[in-house]
Amino acid sequence: MFSARVKRGVFWLEGLNALSTTWYFYFIFFHLEQRFAFDKQKNLLWAAALGAVFAITAVFGGKAGQKFGYLRALSIGFATMAGALFGGAFVETPGLHLMVLLISAAGMCFTWPNLEAAIAEGETPASLQRKLGIYNLVWSGGQAVAYFTGGAMIEHLGGRSIFLVPAIVMTGQYVLTRSLARQFQQDGKPTIQEARSAAHLSSKRERRRSPIAPATFMKMAWIANPFSYVAVNTAVPLIPFLAGRLHLTATAAGIVCSIWIFARTLAFGLLWKWDGWHYRYRFLASAYLAMVVGFMGIVLAGSLATLIIAQLLFGISLGLIYYSSLYYSMDVGETKGEHGGLHEGTIGLGIFAGPAIAYGALYFFPQQANAGVRAVGIVMLIGFGLLNWLRWRRQ
Repeated sequence: MFSARVKRGVFWLEGLNALSTTWYFYFIFFHLEQRFAFDKQKNLLWAAALGAVFAITAVFGGKAGQKFGYLRALSIGFATMAGALFGGAFVETPGLHLMVLLISAAGMCFTWPNLEAAIAEGETPASLQRKLGIYNLVWSGGQAVAYFTGGAMIEHLGGRSIFLVPAIVMTGQYVLTRSLARQFQQDGKPTIQEARSAAHLSSKRERRRSPIAPATFMKMAWIANPFSYVAVNTAVPLIPFLAGRLHLTATAAGIVCSIWIFARTLAFGLLWKWDGWHYRYRFLASAYLAMVVGFMGIVLAGSLATLIIAQLLFGISLGLIYYSSLYYSMDVGETKGEHGGLHEGTIGLGIFAGPAIAYGALYFFPQQANAGVRAVGIVMLIGFGLLNWLRWRRQ
């Protein structure tokens, strides 16, 4: 369990990670489209490859943090990403760029599970709600700022900036992590029994809100969250083409198409201050349906007004779904690192499945421009069916 001083440093690492990873992993698709004339199918295929690596490596990243220490695992992640992106700024072929993308994704998988676990370790249910609320605001706020500014960064600093600027930030994160590790050694380590006694204080009042077992809520959230990332990671590779359809520049696209991220941040703030959604199925189910509607509105938008309204609905619903997955992962059980890895691993499944499904639909039905969108929409409704199956099956 970390001291309050070390945990404040972890929040700084988290915010910087949100900035650096968003600048690269979101805007690489603009770079590929501009530099190598990638079309929708190629962007979706690369996004699917990114998700496949993330889904597998995140589990190992969480286990590594659980076994060897969160700060040590974080150091590995930051060093790997920084090295890959410094190299990525100077490669000139799509094949090498793919290698940079996948190595960076593997490095990132050592960061998010362990940032989550470091914040949640040893917290009581009341303090866990507070700490995870701050955690969600920090990463979503950082991501919103990065997405808002990424297009302008490319236009004013050039395409290499999406490699070099994040790499410089990640180098700073590595240095800060080593400093926090030294501080942790100076603070001393509480015994396992002390940490567990704090972590095992359960919120009986909240868990009695529903006849559904807490572990079932965790499983439902682990289903809903990857499907939300199916939506996100189908939409993001298509945003350059959506921007073209609505005649938006890269800067304008970064501004207008970041509305859903700010809406998600707003949702995190509201859910942080109000815990009435804990262990209540109707909130999770309603958010899931709203997410489907918002996704369809974004990818099929024919006007700025439709795009803005759909993003607001999409972002708010994503906020509750993600918060549910993270909160239940940390509230149920004691292996925070492993649960963080599983939480991130399910995200990786969504990152893979959305683009892969959309790519497959466009490949087999090239004459239907919206085949990928329809296929993803159908799969998301199947996810809602799985959610209800878990809810209503015999406990």
